[in-house]
Amino acid sequence: MRHNLLALGWNNAFEDAAKKIDVTFIIGRVSRLDRGWSTIKVSASSEPDGLIRVRNIGADVAVGDWVAVAPDHDRVEQVLPRYSALIRRASSDAVRAEQHAVAANIDSVFIVHAATNESNERRVERELVLAFDSGAVPVLVLTKNDLLDAPEHIAALRNVARVCGIACHVVSGLTGEGLDELAKYGENHKSVAILGASGVGKSTLVNRLVGTTNQQVGEVREGDQRGRHTTVAADLVALPNGGWLIDTPGLRALNLWTSGRGIERAFADIFLLAEQCKFRDCKHQDEPNCAVVAAITRGELTIERLESMGRLVAEELALEDEQKVRVRMSNRKGMRKIN
Repeated sequence: MRHNLLALGWNNAFEDAAKKIDVTFIIGRVSRLDRGWSTIKVSASSEPDGLIRVRNIGADVAVGDWVAVAPDHDRVEQVLPRYSALIRRASSDAVRAEQHAVAANIDSVFIVHAATNESNERRVERELVLAFDSGAVPVLVLTKNDLLDAPEHIAALRNVARVCGIACHVVSGLTGEGLDELAKYGENHKSVAILGASGVGKSTLVNRLVGTTNQQVGEVREGDQRGRHTTVAADLVALPNGGWLIDTPGLRALNLWTSGRGIERAFADIFLLAEQCKFRDCKHQDEPNCAVVAAITRGELTIERLESMGRLVAEELALEDEQKVRVRMSNRKGMRKIN
């Protein structure tokens, strides 16, 4: 066992994978990416000798990845298998559907929203799909509790967390309220990714959790109490309790990437209702004995939530079709080369 890596989140699965790697290679964890270069931690030490900087040529790496580096520190030679990864679609080009790994080898995903803003349930639902598909545990975090003057803003978001069975924490990065509970997610060298739009208080939250001014905090507009986005690149930073935090830049576009059962888990309430419909292929429109429509009529489910699920399902199906087109085009190019 590589005991010098345990504090970085190394485990038995990584140890087994490393047995197949050239013993001369250096093992470390990616802490930052900058235009074709990786900064890699080879120990949990904060000293400069605990970091190396290498090229990513030909390597698909993400912050949080465990990698094998050439002895001369020239390049990343191999990426160890991930146990989780937060992935979104990187391109909207119809023939170039590509994935972008935002963070890798994470145990939890903090989905951060400001309690002071009008609730954006549709974005939360999209973020939940990505988080569930990552293989990590989603956690809804509502920030700026110290500025909250309209509790109804958080009621709808708390309900979204409740129906899909995840924890919801209301916190303040300024006063520190609720942060002790968040810190527990990093215990035992666990890794947490933070996902959220610009201006929701992510940087203030990160600084408070880390205990230093790790991220610059943008100015706050008086009109809506929203800060300007300040995180420009994902970073793996240490928590005081031995855990690790991956702070991601505020992402405006959160396009889905096909993978697991994220939609089913993010909309667990609708899938549960659908099992009670009379027809197995019920479209939840005007079919008789539709349990989903009945729930909407009773006020237990909103039509907006049902429509949101429908849009996300359609987006995943469209992506699957694009990927099939890309495979066919690639196969045709291969056949032309053979001929």
